[in-house]
Amino acid sequence: MNSQSSATRQLNTKLLPTLVIILGGAQLFLPYKGWLVMLIGLGGLWLISYFWSKALMQSLTLQREIRFGWAQVGDRLEERFTITNESNLPALWIELLDQSTMPNYHSSRVTGVGGTSRNRWQTRLVCQHRGVFTLGPTILRTGDPFGIYTVNLVFEESKTLTVTPPVVPLPTITIAPGGRTGEGQPKSGSLERTISVAGLREYIPGDDMKWIHWPTSARRNSLYVRIFDNTPAGDWWVFLDLDQQTQFGFGYSSTEEHGVILAASLADRGLRQGHAVGLVTHGDELVWLSPFGGDVQRGKILQALAQARLGKRSLAELLERARPAFGRIASLIIITAAVDGDWIEAVLPLLRRGAVATVLLFDPVSFDGTPTSHGTQSLLTNLGITCHIITRDVLDRSELNPDQVGEWGWRVTPSGRAIRVGPSRDMTWRHL
Repeated sequence: MNSQSSATRQLNTKLLPTLVIILGGAQLFLPYKGWLVMLIGLGGLWLISYFWSKALMQSLTLQREIRFGWAQVGDRLEERFTITNESNLPALWIELLDQSTMPNYHSSRVTGVGGTSRNRWQTRLVCQHRGVFTLGPTILRTGDPFGIYTVNLVFEESKTLTVTPPVVPLPTITIAPGGRTGEGQPKSGSLERTISVAGLREYIPGDDMKWIHWPTSARRNSLYVRIFDNTPAGDWWVFLDLDQQTQFGFGYSSTEEHGVILAASLADRGLRQGHAVGLVTHGDELVWLSPFGGDVQRGKILQALAQARLGKRSLAELLERARPAFGRIASLIIITAAVDGDWIEAVLPLLRRGAVATVLLFDPVSFDGTPTSHGTQSLLTNLGITCHIITRDVLDRSELNPDQVGEWGWRVTPSGRAIRVGPSRDMTWRHL
């Protein structure tokens, strides 16, 4: 921001103008040298304050710059403030009032700037909360040295900053495949020996070990897997249960936050493996993102998860609502803390439609919840549904606390995303 959107000047006290008027009247009707001296002194003070405040009102500008367009929880937000004074008169005090909505972001301060000079400083914050926030607007409050006038400069420019949940490396969580020839449940009439190899790619955690091409892996000293012609990668539907009645824990140690991180990380894994990934959840609002691939879909999923909040819809209602959408084979990934298993009945129609389910069930004990027997896990296993018990320590790792692992270097993508890459300091400031 380079110029103020509005500027106002306020007279702090009416005592000085009143005295000047009284002294002017007294000197006019009762001439006296003392009245004249006081009139010149107080009138001159008023006049100096008036023109000083006017000069500041016309010459002060503020510029806010940010390095990144969006970030993840754990990323460092860096912002640079520059106050420029084009007048010869100094601003002895300036109060900057930041109207940003970023939690725990304290950038307001009191400073000053000399005549025909500028004052610049930087602020840093580790993003600790996911969501959509605004940086700005900003108010500059200053005045003359005598405190007679206060000048308010309002800079309306602001920038929306999306802080997405972190994407972290996950332990071995096997997603039951739905739609890939030769994997998962056998399909009648499918002959693997007729499938031809189209190429090779590097191994991604979660790939089936039987597709590893060992000669190439040995030659390149790294694992490579075969890519087959006419081998569809099954869609991934990620269902995130945000029913407020079934959650455990508080803050970062809650099943809500761990569920969001898990959904983001699984979606990222699926997209990197070539799957079309969709997201369904219902907190304050219904989120329904049909499966697609690519970076655009990754961005949509992360933005949706950044704003996801707990709601009153149960997982069973969510699954029932999704039933008409399942007309083909797909992988159904359910992330939930509902250990009572009341929702299992709603899964069965989806399985009959061709979905292959994987359930990630949070362990309530590790989230300070009430101990519960894992009868739900046994029931799911009997139904042929893959089930993983997720404890809190699965996602409690240093990647979620980047401010504790030393200085970072960054690379900024064309979309404005900041990526930690090493000790590099090559970062570009962008106007707010």
